[in-house]
Amino acid sequence: MAEIAVLGAGMVGIATALALQEQGHDCIVIDRSPPGSETSYGNAGIIQAEAVEPYALPMNPLVLCGMALGSGNALDIHWPSLPAQVPALSRYWRSSLPDALRRIIPLWRQLVAEAVPEHAALIEASGADGLIRRKGYWQVHDTESGLAAAVRDAERRRAQHGVAFSVADRAGLLRAEPALRRSPAGAIHWTAPWTCLSPGRLVGAYARLFERRGGHIAQADARALERTGFGWRVAGSDAELAVVALGPWSPELLRPLGYRVPMVRKRGYHRHYSGSHGLSRPMLLADHSVVLSPMSQGLRIATAAELSAAEPSVSPRQLARGEAAARSLLDLGPPVEPTPWSGTRPCLPGMLPLVCRARRHPGLWFHFGHGHQGFTLGPATAARLARAIDGDRAGVDGLDLGIA
Repeated sequence: MAEIAVLGAGMVGIATALALQEQGHDCIVIDRSPPGSETSYGNAGIIQAEAVEPYALPMNPLVLCGMALGSGNALDIHWPSLPAQVPALSRYWRSSLPDALRRIIPLWRQLVAEAVPEHAALIEASGADGLIRRKGYWQVHDTESGLAAAVRDAERRRAQHGVAFSVADRAGLLRAEPALRRSPAGAIHWTAPWTCLSPGRLVGAYARLFERRGGHIAQADARALERTGFGWRVAGSDAELAVVALGPWSPELLRPLGYRVPMVRKRGYHRHYSGSHGLSRPMLLADHSVVLSPMSQGLRIATAAELSAAEPSVSPRQLARGEAAARSLLDLGPPVEPTPWSGTRPCLPGMLPLVCRARRHPGLWFHFGHGHQGFTLGPATAARLARAIDGDRAGVDGLDLGIA
């Protein structure tokens, strides 16, 4: 019997197991899929050291209405699915109000500040440095007015949070990225983030490090958690403690235990393209709400948010729009996969991840709800959770919101 069972083998779950192992605990990781092959596989591959503020809803009603009606590419809504998400969306809107954000941002900023150092230690220990680039990424704008507004916001973030960036004008962007067929108005170069050529392989490297250090990974369905006289049983494996790190599947597992976790499920799509794109670093096309990321499989185009409980589309509108924008800039070539990949981000309305012990079940801990930033924040919050399990709860103060 293991001391601790970690449910979930994504970035958050594997990082949790490594952090607990580092503290001397015997752990087993349980998931139906191999490490890094679900939600953690599909992101844009950016460890976002610049993301010092969470993704809040805009307060301008006209902007919100425009997003809801699909005037841009940031949001796509499957309207029959929307009523089920209204309670969580309402809480999300309240958390986006200025007073609430002033309480959320300081803790969020601390988590982000820990992200690169925590990843750096794991990257070195796992021998995964070949997957990492330390060149930051571009935030590209089509118009001079859009670029000017972005520069003002970047200057505010630098003044308030110390975020590093530089600005490239039209000519400067072309010099830096000569493969571009045309130059937009310019770009913010966020210089602090690290980027990854394969998020799934990075999680896999971390998982192999966990196994080399004596950990065990069991491929089984972790969505059935049972209380026993001596602890917890999951898929036939027993442990004294259990950590739920199943991302968007976590609320479903916890409902039979009496916990209600409202969650905004933001689906994202990606697809790889095999052309000779020539990009030196990822590129966020801010006016088209897609990220173009050089990956080992080709150039990945990753979309923003789709609110839907329906089956994933085989031809998602956001990806089609993003592909058209990307083809105007680069030699994309044909798609690698016959259909796009899709995954769901586990976004809690309070915008902070849930990192805490269960109130009514001794030995049960929660570690999920990182939204867009599970890949970035997983190791940072895992280190805090491991310290909390050992009795130092200061690092998880404020990370127990959003559960009843």
